[in-house]
This record gives sequence, structure tokens and C-alpha cells, in this order.
Amino acid sequence: MNLTQNDRLKQVTSDTLIVGVDVGSQTHFCRAFDWRGFELSKRVFKFSNTGMGFLTFLR
Repeated sequence: MNLTQNDRLKQVTSDTLIVGVDVGSQTHFCRAFDWRGFELSKRVFKFSNTGMGFLTFLR
């Protein structure tokens, strides 16, 4: 499915949570934004590159 940028933007609603993850070999960092692009927390969430780290991220 080839969506244009406008098509992708139309899919973003007020229920959308956008999460950006900076992937590292040992530790990952992520931030969350609402549909308007506002950061939900000024604090960066850090989790380890392990099974337990990913479980922590999913909670």
C-alpha cells in the first residue's frame, strides 16, 4: 500500500499515541507524543535491551 504523506496524516486521530524510540545496543530511549505533537512527558523513558527491559517498556 503506497500512502502519500497526506494519507498518513489523515490516519492520525485524537486517539493516536506516537512513540519515538532511539535504539541502542545496550539501552534504548523513548518519548511519547499526542496526536498534536505535544510531548506527554519532559522525562525520557529509558529501558534496557533485554526481555525484561522490553516488558517494562510495554507497561
